[in-house]
Amino acid sequence: MNAPKTSSKIPLVDLQAQSRAIREEVLAGVAEVVDSCAFILGPQVKEFEDKFAEYCQAEHCIGLANGTEALHMAMRALDIGPGDEVITAGNSFAATAFAIAYVGAKAVFVDIDPDDYNIDVSLIEQAISDKTKAIIPVHLYGQPARMNEILEIAKRHNLKVVEDAAQAHGAEIDGKRCGSFGDIACFSFYPGKNLGAYGDGGACVTNDADLAEKLRLLRNYGQKVKNRHDMLAYNCRLDTMQAAILNVKMKYIEQWTDSRDQVAKWYREALQGVDIVIPMQHSNMRHAYHLFVVRHPKRDEILEKLKEDNIFGGVHYPRPLVEAQPFVESPCFPMGLPVTTSYAQQILSLPMYPEMTKDQVEYVAVKLKAAVESLSEASVGNQADG
Repeated sequence: MNAPKTSSKIPLVDLQAQSRAIREEVLAGVAEVVDSCAFILGPQVKEFEDKFAEYCQAEHCIGLANGTEALHMAMRALDIGPGDEVITAGNSFAATAFAIAYVGAKAVFVDIDPDDYNIDVSLIEQAISDKTKAIIPVHLYGQPARMNEILEIAKRHNLKVVEDAAQAHGAEIDGKRCGSFGDIACFSFYPGKNLGAYGDGGACVTNDADLAEKLRLLRNYGQKVKNRHDMLAYNCRLDTMQAAILNVKMKYIEQWTDSRDQVAKWYREALQGVDIVIPMQHSNMRHAYHLFVVRHPKRDEILEKLKEDNIFGGVHYPRPLVEAQPFVESPCFPMGLPVTTSYAQQILSLPMYPEMTKDQVEYVAVKLKAAVESLSEASVGNQADG
């Protein structure tokens, strides 16, 4: 394969390409908020909540300040606190575990499935104790976790399920959207997400009306009416300006998700025969491709070689959560999280965004193949010298 030459860099994600395409619509939405001066819980927030709930096939959406607060408020809404344990995957962004710690509960980490990198459902029951109150599966990289099996385990043990769907806007299992499975699902609208605001933003979605009402109180000082505080609560509302921007983006989320899927297909075609592990995709699932993560034992060297060719990858995530200072004494199943720990040294996120062209994908693939082959040849040479 001969990829086109390029003098411009290929970033991990190109936010400017998307922003240029919808700039005028976004500015009009922002101007509407500026003119109305309804900056806090303005009508655009409710409009977005209705749209996003419908999109997630859920009854309720509660807009929040960010994805971390979505996870935190989910813990609060479920009355999880000191003395409780919450099971989650060993490979995720720190916010997943932080939210558990915020309420005084203990995070219990389970290793990941070696094929899809999500929580290994075969290990979950080993991690359950009489203190376990909930499971937080993470739909990592946009690949849905095996929710049907997780829900069966939760039902057997009377546990709550909170979906960390921060990377899985639009992902599906048998046509059912991620966000509609658990008791609560948590989304992030950080700018680089599949549905990203122009600043921080997040949401919880749920089918439980009582939980929805509690979440609305938790985000806004416990107020149903101004200056009447019905519970100890927080200030973590979705900003009206960000809601206006997200309302514009909701028009395009399906188009962008389909484009991500097309980019992934181009990668699969272009990387055939390359000595690298590409992401698997379950036949009954729709992968949202927040990230396209490959795996190679010489990941760091490959990253450097790609950088020399103006290709900028990333690593999600370079260390198991149990190695983060707040969680070094947390329980792990099995001890040491062997798959998570091994893969953390191998995983490499390639550039992935809806506006990526086939030429760009093929350029990345050619350079990736060259990097892999040069490292393989160097390894063979070193063995011969020895």
